[in-house]
Amino acid sequence: MHFKWNYEKPTPEQQKSAKELADKLSMSPILAQLLIHRGITTESAAKRFFRPQLSDLINPFLMKDMDIAVDRLNDAMGRKERILIYGDYDVDGCTAVALVYKFLQQFYSNIDYYIPDRYDEGYGVSLKGIDFAHETGVKLIIILDCGIKAIKEIEYAKSLGIDFIICDHHVPDDVMPPAVAILNPKRPDDSFPFKHLCGCGVGFKFMQAFAKNNNIPFSRLIPLLDFCAVSIAADIVPVIDENRILAFHGLKQLNTNPNIGLKSIIDICGLNGREISMSDIVFKIGPRINASGRMENGKLSVDLLVERDLGVALRMARHINEYNEQRKDIDKQMTEEANGIVSRLESMKHNSSIVLYDEDWKKGVIGIVASRLTEIYFRPTVVLTREGELATGSARSVTGFDVYSAIKSCEDLLINFGGHTYAAGLTMKWENVKEFRDRFQQYVEEHISPEQTEAILNIDAQIDFRDITKHLHADLKKFSPFGPSNPKPIFCTRQVYDYGTSKVVGREQEHIKLELVDSKSSNVMNGIAFGQSAASRYIKSKRSFDIAYTIEDNIFKKTQVQLQIEDIRPNEG
Repeated sequence: MHFKWNYEKPTPEQQKSAKELADKLSMSPILAQLLIHRGITTESAAKRFFRPQLSDLINPFLMKDMDIAVDRLNDAMGRKERILIYGDYDVDGCTAVALVYKFLQQFYSNIDYYIPDRYDEGYGVSLKGIDFAHETGVKLIIILDCGIKAIKEIEYAKSLGIDFIICDHHVPDDVMPPAVAILNPKRPDDSFPFKHLCGCGVGFKFMQAFAKNNNIPFSRLIPLLDFCAVSIAADIVPVIDENRILAFHGLKQLNTNPNIGLKSIIDICGLNGREISMSDIVFKIGPRINASGRMENGKLSVDLLVERDLGVALRMARHINEYNEQRKDIDKQMTEEANGIVSRLESMKHNSSIVLYDEDWKKGVIGIVASRLTEIYFRPTVVLTREGELATGSARSVTGFDVYSAIKSCEDLLINFGGHTYAAGLTMKWENVKEFRDRFQQYVEEHISPEQTEAILNIDAQIDFRDITKHLHADLKKFSPFGPSNPKPIFCTRQVYDYGTSKVVGREQEHIKLELVDSKSSNVMNGIAFGQSAASRYIKSKRSFDIAYTIEDNIFKKTQVQLQIEDIRPNEG
């Protein structure tokens, strides 16, 4: 990987502002500059950023239809109607169902949950799910992380006497389903101040409103915030404003007193005894929750998340972990096949997008493969597989490009589609795939900028090793939780040298364990460069080079920091 480094040296005015803010906050001007980059320019704003308060959460009744949704839920409980909590089979949907079900179950017993089978029912509201609800006497369905496009299905449910409350965050069409209430901050007629909630976040706001209306203390919701943190991390929504508050306190819950189902996953992941971060959720906890929906049925994950017995939960977590191992094998195989197709097709080298399809690819894994290809080739990617006469696919995008709009431009070829800026799903007739590929590519070509298809590394600050103090590292941790719109800061240091002890490591000798010095101090810094062993020969040549990196805890030596090297390049003098 060859990154283009994007770094703008602060102007004298910016340096002055950073120094003034740093003095007020008793922190390094380097970190004060990072705050200014994030639009945080005052002492009070910085304190709100570093210490997010649950009391600053937005009034949930500012969301359109919230009062209607709460009234309908109250009526259902008052009339002792059977309620079904229905959700998508991914992490966001499963955590949302677990949160709403566990909260309401404390006050009401005539309640159940349902996750559609990815292979048998497909995405969103299914007729089979509605029939199940009807057969079991359900009068109200609360649907989470999907439903915003289920017009025909909800019309069918209505004909059976079943009402819907939709809690979704995907982009709606001009015409919306005939639900009793639609909670979705992306509704064009919704003035809710924060538009970037995930599905679990919308579910949380619903429960917050229900609690407020029924004089239930907010403290009863706090034990469920770990579900919010998991969904915010896994669904890759901006970690700002409302999401930052929910993620901050959700991580606190996850690290101190997690729900039993999440505790069992933490045990299985080997995360016990260390502070769990958003990155741990993305790479370890989230994939395991996703695995049952990808390989079998997502309901298994919700069963785990609502389980109250740790022994039972651990057995379930081991079972789900086996699904995750199977998923990794299939994912690796499909990614290799997809890479092979890209490398063989000469025409793709000049395309701004990638659209691949194979009749034998597993439906539950194509989203991961699309993500992998996007990371490798820096192009919006659609991966499709075949189901009878239909093609079903997942799309992923690059920074700043709206893949949902690209898909919407081809909607006359599609049977169904949905999603948001960076991820979407779609279904079409198999015979339309080639025309879709051509039109999707044309749209991307016309709307994407050259910078969006480059591997760009945004450098936050240029520093020397002498700047990396315990105080700076402690203050840097306060910037977490990290994620979109609040990425982990990337630093660069120029003219560093191998201390003489750096070496190639890893099962396949693919990583470099580094000990480095720079030209400004005698500090020896430890670092790890994953997958960059090709640079080892240059490093050992005793010539200077530049590094871009994040500053991490050394998990083996708690009192030390370690540089996670993102890129290495020869020093250009």
